[in-house]
Amino acid sequence: MLNRKHLNTLSLLLTATMMISMTACSNRSEKNTDTTTSTSAAESEPDGSETEEESESTVSKSPDRIATEEEISNSSDGEHAIEADGESASYSKVRVTKTGDSEEGDEADFYGDNAAIFATNGATLDLSDIVVDTDGKHANAVFSYGEGTTVNISNSEIRTSGNCSGGLMTTGGGTMNAENLTIHTTGNSSAAIRSDRGGGTVTVTGGSYTTDGKGSPVIYSTADITVNDAKMESTSSQGVVVEGRNSVTLNNVSLVADNNSKNSDKSSWYQAVMIYQSMSGDAAEGEAAFSMKDGSLTNKNGDIFFVNNTVTTITLENVEITNQDSEGVFLRAAAAGWGSEGANGGKVNLYLKNQKQDGDILVDSVSAVNMYLTSGSTYQGAIDPDNEGKVYVEIESGSKWILTGDSYVTSLTCDTDAIDLNGHTLYVDGVAYGAGTASTGEAITLVTESSSDRSKGGPEGGDHDAPPSGEKPKGDPPSGKKEDS
Repeated sequence: MLNRKHLNTLSLLLTATMMISMTACSNRSEKNTDTTTSTSAAESEPDGSETEEESESTVSKSPDRIATEEEISNSSDGEHAIEADGESASYSKVRVTKTGDSEEGDEADFYGDNAAIFATNGATLDLSDIVVDTDGKHANAVFSYGEGTTVNISNSEIRTSGNCSGGLMTTGGGTMNAENLTIHTTGNSSAAIRSDRGGGTVTVTGGSYTTDGKGSPVIYSTADITVNDAKMESTSSQGVVVEGRNSVTLNNVSLVADNNSKNSDKSSWYQAVMIYQSMSGDAAEGEAAFSMKDGSLTNKNGDIFFVNNTVTTITLENVEITNQDSEGVFLRAAAAGWGSEGANGGKVNLYLKNQKQDGDILVDSVSAVNMYLTSGSTYQGAIDPDNEGKVYVEIESGSKWILTGDSYVTSLTCDTDAIDLNGHTLYVDGVAYGAGTASTGEAITLVTESSSDRSKGGPEGGDHDAPPSGEKPKGDPPSGKKEDS
């Protein structure tokens, strides 16, 4: 029996729900506009059966590791279950479910249309001990949009099953801070940690992040994304994709990548980490960055790194890197289907610090690599064995390069004991290097070349139906409620 206190609480919840509904004017009258808040002592029975009220939801409710006390759901196209607009708000021990689709891909990917939880206009949204389930196209789970907007989420679980539905989404300069999350996405183009046009700042600490869909890396970055002390795994796509003038920093992270499916025909190679510029307008042109310190990177198919149509700096320090594909290489810098032909190679500054690394480095005719071995690093492999690109190698005293095949470099800086030819020949600017010889050279200047090619989107993380124009698709960011036309 409900006492007066329970009745008052229920009344306040129903009143709040009615106020939210009254502000919405759906232009999709054929849909059931439904934002529901309810208290639930138990989400499901121990045997997995649902209560009568729960059976109406189309979202799969697998067992939660978090005990929630309240449920908020929304099933309408383009709307949100929770929205913070220019305010401070907090939710704890809440189960959020979202169904319904967004047919406006750019509105959803850039500005938060149809996200389950949405913060905008300088809002601060604190979330803890929550469970989020989404099942719909372009149904991102937690979305931070716009400069001054901050979402803080901790000790929570996120599951998305529709295509183009990321776990954490940050755009327009927003901020996302996450701690100890479990995120699992199963749809295509659904990165666990995702950003799009306008980028922002994302910091993730602890937790587990898994993706199963085609074109769904664990991280798709058009922002500055840092992940600490976490486990990440992709079972179909790259582990990490960085686009344009943006960055990913991994500290003590375990990353397992099994890129075995294609979301684009622009490249025939598979890799664990891809760094590129799509020229779609979603990411500013300029130098990208990928940094990994401590932890491990395990690649199951293809290459470790692929760089195309951009300049990037890759820094590896004390990382255990394993390539289970015997035919894969450590780094491939090469042209592919993005950018303008002849100006779309990969240009890489590669820093190995206290790093033991093996695997070849391949550089095509429009690409260039500067490799720096420092802090006692050892690199074992062949560099540009096909003699196509431009390469500079600099080996600090105490570090070493052991050749596994004939190699070609444009310029070299090293001490007398820095290179072990291991029975192979190293050519420096076309001249065979003499064992035990010191050398002094100059690094290659790496320049990002602009391109007029506005090719469709990227291989992962997005599913844009047409090249964006660079302007907001419909002017103002959506509030999650559709106005009458």
